[in-house]
Amino acid sequence: MPDVQAADLSILLIEPSEVQRKVIKRHLAEAGITNVDGAACISEAQQKIKTLQPDIIASAMYFEDGTAHDLLHYIHEQGLAEDIGFMLVSSEYRDDQLEEFKQAGIIAILPKPFTSVQLQRAVNASIDLIEPTALRLQNFDPEDLSVLLVDDSVTSRHFLKRILADLGIDNFSEAENGQQAMEILQQQTFDLVVTDFHMPHMNGRELAEFIRQTPGLSHIPILMVTARASSPQLANIKQSGVDALTDKPFEPATLRNLLARLLDQ
Repeated sequence: MPDVQAADLSILLIEPSEVQRKVIKRHLAEAGITNVDGAACISEAQQKIKTLQPDIIASAMYFEDGTAHDLLHYIHEQGLAEDIGFMLVSSEYRDDQLEEFKQAGIIAILPKPFTSVQLQRAVNASIDLIEPTALRLQNFDPEDLSVLLVDDSVTSRHFLKRILADLGIDNFSEAENGQQAMEILQQQTFDLVVTDFHMPHMNGRELAEFIRQTPGLSHIPILMVTARASSPQLANIKQSGVDALTDKPFEPATLRNLLARLLDQ
């Protein structure tokens, strides 16, 4: 039972519609969160972020003075990304508009309208980030694991390192694409490869195929974490040698369970 509960969380809700703010506040209260401040635009939100330092920002996508992209940039520029969780609440569905949020390591993307189950999962993920649960393995000590992170997004690699470190893993190497990862794999030994799919030079599928076809590497578990896990081109990705696939954004509990399954086989 975590010490941090939903009632302990503070949320800054940024939504231009007063009606929508009231609706979302009601849903948050039903989930146990009552410490909620509101803002109607980006400029007001920036001022409140400075003074309130909330645990979570729940933001709509579009405002008169900007978008949630601007807000996300502000949080990173202020060095607050590790202290404040970000949750997008939007009816936006276009991949090109959502890609940046998926790569940035936000807590969740909630649709409008969202269900109580979707909200509860986002709340649980928020608590897991504030008070992480360590990874427990039968066959390994997480501190002894050596992990190769492969992603062309620096932000995404940084977020993955944070989550894995929260699980007790702190021995990382990084690669920007499959080709760079291939070179590193021939020089170092790893217990796990965590890779994106869409990367320049060599994508995640090609990297997985290389690992599976190379003696001395073929035993390494491969976890693919990608912004488009449900796309048709990933439907048969496991045939390429990927052991597990999860979407961005992901919940820390999902990653913890996947790693336990992969590493305790």
